[in-house]
Amino acid sequence: MLHKYKLITLMAAIAFIQPQNLLAQDENVERRVEKLEKEVRAVQRVVFPKGSDRFFEPEIVPEKSPTTTNQNSTDNAAVRDLLGRVNALEEQLATLTGQLEEQQFKMRSVETRLADLEKGVKEQQAAASETASASPSSSAAASSSSASSAQTSQAAAAPVSSARRDAVAAIEIPSTGDEFEDSYNYGFRLWDAKFYPEAQVQLQETVDKFPNHPRASFARNLLGRAWLDDNKPTNATKILYDNYVSDPRGARAPDSLYFLGNALTNMNELSKACEAYQQLQDAYPEISEGRLASRLSRGRSAAKCS
Repeated sequence: MLHKYKLITLMAAIAFIQPQNLLAQDENVERRVEKLEKEVRAVQRVVFPKGSDRFFEPEIVPEKSPTTTNQNSTDNAAVRDLLGRVNALEEQLATLTGQLEEQQFKMRSVETRLADLEKGVKEQQAAASETASASPSSSAAASSSSASSAQTSQAAAAPVSSARRDAVAAIEIPSTGDEFEDSYNYGFRLWDAKFYPEAQVQLQETVDKFPNHPRASFARNLLGRAWLDDNKPTNATKILYDNYVSDPRGARAPDSLYFLGNALTNMNELSKACEAYQQLQDAYPEISEGRLASRLSRGRSAAKCS
């Protein structure tokens, strides 16, 4: 009889302890889930900065079990569901962490190439300045207070025939009331008519007067092209490079990288040209594979990029 009483007491204790243990396990797993969800949200904000702040939980449907009066079976199902959520979250966190590390590696590579490219452009500009200072015709440019005014002076210094003046005067000056657009479009018309020195002067004035205009990227890029098309790639490199660096999100920043590669190719700086083209591919993959794809292919071929 005594043994029977002890057995009944032991069974009651086990029945009491088991739900308590399950409850403790459930609470511990729930804390793990909450911790992982917070970490996943943090990683998502870094990997997908423009994405939604809402966290999407994994689509895990708990196994349905027939209704039963056994409380232990219900608790076990809840624990299995939580464990499934934990495993899914851990896998998602590992994936997001890997994507973040890959993005950081690409960014470091881009920064390294950009630094090399900037160094090469500055070396070319310094060499061009030394050559210009040694030339008697450079005295007017040397006395200028800024690079932009020096370039404008160079463009304006060329002798102009009466026939050319008449041809330039025949180009209609826009007058829409929008100062920037009128100034830019007039520069575009001069460039399109191949009056490159006149276009350089007009576009430089536009850039100087409207440096922070939303479409200033267009004006700076076209100014660089006006110098490039005028067979003065050294002047073009600085303008095109500055347009990309000063406003990398500008509408014509990718184009400036492409034309920078062209200018460096014309200067026989083929390795630096390839760096510019590679930067275009890395910084703007959609554009380099889209509207600039054919141009980029020809540019890389001309620079003999691997």
